[in-house]
Amino acid sequence: MKKIFLLSVFLGACINISAQQTFTAYFDFDIDEANKPSQKNLADWIAENPSAKVLKVYAYTDTVGTPEYNIALSKRRAAYALKQLNTAKVEIAPDAEVKGFGEEFDYAANQDENRKVVVYYENPQKEVKAFAKAVQSAKKGDILKLPNLNFYNNSDIILRESQPILMELLQILKDNPGLKIEIQGHICCQEVEQNDVSLRRAVAIYQFLINSGIDKDRLTYKSFGSTRPVYPLPEKNEEERVANRRVEIMITDN
Repeated sequence: MKKIFLLSVFLGACINISAQQTFTAYFDFDIDEANKPSQKNLADWIAENPSAKVLKVYAYTDTVGTPEYNIALSKRRAAYALKQLNTAKVEIAPDAEVKGFGEEFDYAANQDENRKVVVYYENPQKEVKAFAKAVQSAKKGDILKLPNLNFYNNSDIILRESQPILMELLQILKDNPGLKIEIQGHICCQEVEQNDVSLRRAVAIYQFLINSGIDKDRLTYKSFGSTRPVYPLPEKNEEERVANRRVEIMITDN
């Protein structure tokens, strides 16, 4: 129950910045250029978000090496990301903050997750609108992926960039009182699930929707562990792991 409460508090704190989203690029060990999957993802993101405005570029490293070296490495990663954005003519806010943190942040146990650049941006939330249209045309039994509704590893706490789509799901349920859904939780990485993480993820979303005014009779939940991955296990990189730790919905009545 504590984690569910924390999810609600976290989302409430983000309401005023719901237009802000993030894109994360990952780097290999001791390299200041994004790895190949992230380079492709960055190119795809730029192509799909022509109206994006970049607000911040934050860069990080793992905890290997001296703090001084890691600060310098993170700054080079930030400069690399900024150069790619400028070359692609992505709009950069005049007061955009570009900063390298080195290892001075709440880093993950998995070092691959720490070697990254996070780009904070605003755009018309094209994916959120597309999801709303998909719900309107969905039939009973259809399963819909909630775009960018992902979680921290081994946790039921959603990533910050997932907040807008969760708020859109809430609004869709409010606007369509006959709509009923099953919330389906999934994990990455583990063939055999531990600590009921996929169940906790589904329950966290279920509890958030109830706390936000949705009748519990319209909601059910179910966990699938790693039995229905987007990418086969073992995943090849962090992007695939993030994609696998998710929640989807199945339309049970509309």
